[in-house]
Amino acid sequence: MTAFYPHFERHAHGEGLKGQATHYCPGCGHGLVHKYLADCIDELNIKDRTVAVSPVGCAVFLYYYLDVGNTQAAHGRAPAVALGHKLANPESIVISYQGDGDLASIGLAEIIHAAQLGIPITVVFINNAIYGMTGGQLAPTTLMEQTTTTTPMGRDMMAGQPIRMAELIAQLDGPVYVERVALYDNKQRMRAKKAIMKGLKLQVENIGFSFIEVLAECPTHLKKSPQDAETWVKEQMVPVYPLGVKKDMVREPWFPRRVPEFDPVKLLQALHADQDDVPRFNGFPSHIHPDDVAIKLAGAGGDGAQTAAMLLAQCGVNEGFDATYIPSYGPESRGGTSFADVHIAREQVLTPSATQPHILVAFNAPSLAKFGPTVQPGGCIVYDSTVIHDLPDLPEGVTVYAAPLTDIGVSVGFPLIKNIAALGALAEVTHIFPTDALIHTIRHAMKHKCSMIPFNESAFDAGKRQVQCIQGEKPC
Repeated sequence: MTAFYPHFERHAHGEGLKGQATHYCPGCGHGLVHKYLADCIDELNIKDRTVAVSPVGCAVFLYYYLDVGNTQAAHGRAPAVALGHKLANPESIVISYQGDGDLASIGLAEIIHAAQLGIPITVVFINNAIYGMTGGQLAPTTLMEQTTTTTPMGRDMMAGQPIRMAELIAQLDGPVYVERVALYDNKQRMRAKKAIMKGLKLQVENIGFSFIEVLAECPTHLKKSPQDAETWVKEQMVPVYPLGVKKDMVREPWFPRRVPEFDPVKLLQALHADQDDVPRFNGFPSHIHPDDVAIKLAGAGGDGAQTAAMLLAQCGVNEGFDATYIPSYGPESRGGTSFADVHIAREQVLTPSATQPHILVAFNAPSLAKFGPTVQPGGCIVYDSTVIHDLPDLPEGVTVYAAPLTDIGVSVGFPLIKNIAALGALAEVTHIFPTDALIHTIRHAMKHKCSMIPFNESAFDAGKRQVQCIQGEKPC
């Protein structure tokens, strides 16, 4: 077995010679580091336990090459994602693979936090002194007087001094091992592989956080041949970024390998909820999906999609199921959409996003136009007919229900209560939860505003009564 895929699907669908080639430029250091990672993973026999996190930049396509668990992170956020993987699966071996613009610029807060925390993950930091993928701009590690597309006259004091990340990380209390290596000759390459091996072994042994900085060549943006780029790294980078071990501590294994609990009873206990105050009314809504129901609620800012989503997720927990709620705030203040993804799972939610929901609740026309086509065939849509008058093209078999949600809110004296009317309409057409379960959740949420409970209940009841099917022949 090998940690490399036998064929790289990025080129020519993995066929012929291109199926054995990476996308990296000739002489780029990324390819060598990929090989060392793969070799170390094989030698340690940890392929089935390994998760590699690669963010934006030249490192992003790592998942085309390493046959391990892979996650692509947002720019700079790889350490935060890596911590999530490690905490959710303590037996996993997690590698955060990042470039200098990613780690030392937009992700500086994330790497400092992860390093100080000290939880055993392995960070491989590729320092080629430039933003590679995005066009050769100034990076935090760019050398003084080095020209880039954003410093054509060379880096000067107005752009600040280069950041020495290995030294910065080494002075924190959390890390156990920090080393800077290079790739410009065979001796340095062997040291680089040994450093990566040590960083992984310290994680396998459950000892602590490791950080390996690799000085790598970028011939394309240096405008040099691969050989001249190696010479440049040796003669120009090494004096600024001295090679060697910056920190190597002896520490006993410490990370408690406790798998997170998903028992809803224990969750409610952790939230200090009174179990006697959480009646359960019904079984899992398997008529929508046998194991995991995906719901998306979307609207403009202030439409209440986020609150309705939280109430659905809380109701799911109350009913004894695993439930997640993930908010996404787009440019709603400028007329876009704010949406929330909810999952209700019989046992465990495996992914919190709802890219293809079974159910969509749309509070405005842009939300319906954007997310309506993503609803699964056979799913359903509830929309606010007060403000939405035209339907987009929808997948075959999707049933559409209209309810005058805004008018209902106005009629009870509080226009913003239209989100509660939406929950009433949703309960009527999907039977996702019994009315009593949802009403109990709403009452509990409003316990500090008791005077508002009657208005919410009126809106909920009106949503149930005024929803009507306008497309399709069968309910969800």
